[in-house]
Amino acid sequence: MANRRIGVLLIQLGTPDAPTVRSVRRYLREFLGDPRVIEAPRLIWWFVLNFRVLPFRSFSSAAKYARIWHPETGSPLLHYTRRQAILLQETLGDQYLVRFGMRYGNPPISLAVTELTAAGADRIVVLALYPQYSATTTASAYDALFRDLQQRRVVPSIRLVPPFYADPLYIDAVAQRVRETLRQAGSMPEKFIFSYHGIPLSYVRKGDPYPEHVQTTSRLLAEALRLRDDDWLIAYQSRFGRAVWLQPYLEELLAELAREGIRRVLVVQPGFTTDCLETIDEVGYEAAQWFRQHGGTELIRCPCLNDHPSWIKALATLVRREACHWIENSEERQGA
Repeated sequence: MANRRIGVLLIQLGTPDAPTVRSVRRYLREFLGDPRVIEAPRLIWWFVLNFRVLPFRSFSSAAKYARIWHPETGSPLLHYTRRQAILLQETLGDQYLVRFGMRYGNPPISLAVTELTAAGADRIVVLALYPQYSATTTASAYDALFRDLQQRRVVPSIRLVPPFYADPLYIDAVAQRVRETLRQAGSMPEKFIFSYHGIPLSYVRKGDPYPEHVQTTSRLLAEALRLRDDDWLIAYQSRFGRAVWLQPYLEELLAELAREGIRRVLVVQPGFTTDCLETIDEVGYEAAQWFRQHGGTELIRCPCLNDHPSWIKALATLVRREACHWIENSEERQGA
């Protein structure tokens, strides 16, 4: 066992295979059909999803995906997740074997686990690429992983990297991204907005710790950037349906700031480790237009961590920290 490589499984949310209505419908059916994402009576929601949501949302979402789809690299989320895996492999070295899987869409988590175990990795460090824990994301990723493991004759040992919303290296990586964006912008914005994917308020009332993690991340990031309390705000984006979600909603906050005379804002999205539809299009395109329509002048979007060197270093540290027990035990056995 001492000579075996340690597997590393990165789990990301997922993306359609193509910016087409058919591919987007298939992706949305899997995503919105997850009971962790939509907590509703399953039979009722099945009818709503298939006969009310998918026929309309698939067309509008496909158009949005087409706006962000790169002619050579395709989906930004898939491209950067692949880059993260490649660079993490280079950083960790031959003692580890890195693969990635998508919670929804391709490549699936099951394929990544198969590749790792086929290569002899009987110990796997699992890192869900969601800094702040939520049942809708982190727990759902674990659901998919353990459903796959239930079908296997030989189950590898698993270590789960805890949510890293307060980890200094993660905070520093986001702060570096912000500083680089500010240097490129040339001047300071009037307000910093830390925007996170929202979840229904009812989920929080049931015990989801997500907003607490969001508050901690935002406070630590503001401290790292040396911002005053009145320099920054938290907002939530990407609402779905009619339920009350975590507030303030990003679009309402932007409109309010514009009415107050704020003309230039910087939007940082610390909950997204990889650029995707919600960052590039929803914020960089739609929210920027919304802000200008209400009197704002410029919305600057800070890119996500993607393949930034400081983020790859942070990923490597998170993995090594979780795998250290295995490595120490192997070294002890070798020296015995």
